[in-house]
Amino acid sequence: MSEVRKTPQSSFTGPVVIDPLTRIEGHLRIEVEVQNGRVKDARSVGTLFRGLETILVGRDPRDVQHFTQRTCGVCTYTHALCSTRALEDAIKVEIPKNATYIRNLVLGMQYLHDHIVHFYHLHALDFVDVTSALQADPVKAAKLCSSISPRPTSADDLKAVQAKLKAFVESGQLGPFTNAYFLGGHPAYYLDPEANLIATAHYLEALRLQVKAAQAMAVFGAKNPHTQFLVAGGVTCYESLTPERINEFEGLYKEVNDFVNQVYIPDLLLVGGAYKDWTKIGGTTNFMTFGEFPGDERKLETRWLKPGVLFDRKLEVLPFDPSKIEEHVRHSWYAGDKAHKPFQGVTEPRFTFMGDKDRYSWMKAPRYDGRAVETGPLAQILVAYLSGNGDVKPVVDTVLQTLNLTPADLFSTLGRTAARGIETAVIAKKTGELLEAYKANVASGDKKIVENCEVPDKGEGVGFVNAPRGGLSHWLVIENKKVANFQLVVPSTWNLGPRCANGIPSAVEEALMDTPIADPKRPVEILRTVHSFDPCIACAVHVIDGRTNEVSKFTIL
Repeated sequence: MSEVRKTPQSSFTGPVVIDPLTRIEGHLRIEVEVQNGRVKDARSVGTLFRGLETILVGRDPRDVQHFTQRTCGVCTYTHALCSTRALEDAIKVEIPKNATYIRNLVLGMQYLHDHIVHFYHLHALDFVDVTSALQADPVKAAKLCSSISPRPTSADDLKAVQAKLKAFVESGQLGPFTNAYFLGGHPAYYLDPEANLIATAHYLEALRLQVKAAQAMAVFGAKNPHTQFLVAGGVTCYESLTPERINEFEGLYKEVNDFVNQVYIPDLLLVGGAYKDWTKIGGTTNFMTFGEFPGDERKLETRWLKPGVLFDRKLEVLPFDPSKIEEHVRHSWYAGDKAHKPFQGVTEPRFTFMGDKDRYSWMKAPRYDGRAVETGPLAQILVAYLSGNGDVKPVVDTVLQTLNLTPADLFSTLGRTAARGIETAVIAKKTGELLEAYKANVASGDKKIVENCEVPDKGEGVGFVNAPRGGLSHWLVIENKKVANFQLVVPSTWNLGPRCANGIPSAVEEALMDTPIADPKRPVEILRTVHSFDPCIACAVHVIDGRTNEVSKFTIL
């Protein structure tokens, strides 16, 4: 592998504000203070209020999933699943085996879709200089591509990509890459032209490929986004029991699985080998995962990927305890200073002003045992690796050996990005195994996919989903068969929320500390770390005039 480069750094001192931060779901503002070219303070700001939790009060708990999955247009199924699990927890119902298989299969494809889109379309341009690809030798690029992937690549195909890119540039724009990143010979971009050409070609290919994963979700889920097959007690997609439907899902899955193994993972290793200096940048201290892919929906311990917690970067997994979760609002635009357990959560907006250093975000600040924790692929892969998961450990070891890294190097921006790829690869393999198990169960004559159940007059339930972006939980309180309280504690509040009442920064605020900045007018280094968390701030709404591109600002009273 190439030698480790030294990250460039300026002598700049002063504030840097990125607003809006693009290539994410939703709207996010990042404020940092830079001293002598390094970040010394950071604030993550969710900028508008939506109030989804208050909309749910008084509604039938069976309808909640249809509201919560519209929190976001990307990870919609995970919210529907989480709300359904919360209701099933309140009812105490056990669902049929087929229903668990089907839910897991759809979730597996959700992971593959999200992670492919994230790597190529949300995060890659933090590392890939698209215009540099115009200087590449397509023959050399084809040889490089064939050396890292079992899939053959022709120089003619890469020449065609180059021609398309040249037409974009000569027209005065960059087509799908316009406004995507900072152009013009930025010193923080390290890839050779041939690697940039390969990545650009695969960026374009992934635009088409991600559709296959979405279609696979819709085979069982009826549509995507916003699946329609979940109910408390199981699923309602009876056609998913037919050979035709199973074969349709399997064909789409195989296309996506091949892309993951033959394109995504080789590209990840190619980029990772060039940016190994980013194993020393963007790390956090504490980690939490709920685990995922259960054998029994209501028992966390039956999940293939286990739940767990790591503190202080110690390579030791602690048990996950839901009672240790609470949400803070001391530095958020909500009334009060007291932290609440989610079942007793309060969502009462109290806006001050944009730029406030005290109360500065519409996101709450969840804490686990009083600590800020990172959740997401890195947390899940660390827990699985240290727990000796037989599917995860060899893949992690292979990636570390290929890049000549140690497990400690995973505590970083590059480690976070690598963990997402590792998670994609192991879930792709597991999805195939789950499909075979489902086919065998159906072939045995088991056709049951739903258990009838009723909403209780009164009760509480919590649903835990380890979504592609991390730990997602929905907390439901039922009174008189209606929703009395509902709280969503989502991955991006764990990772990108503000400080808590104790002044502890969130994961992204911690990760940005000491980041070197080469050019304060083009702070791509900030984007690298923020994007590595795959922010989903869909409850913060960015409003823009479609005719003038003028941003509209509103005061919320």
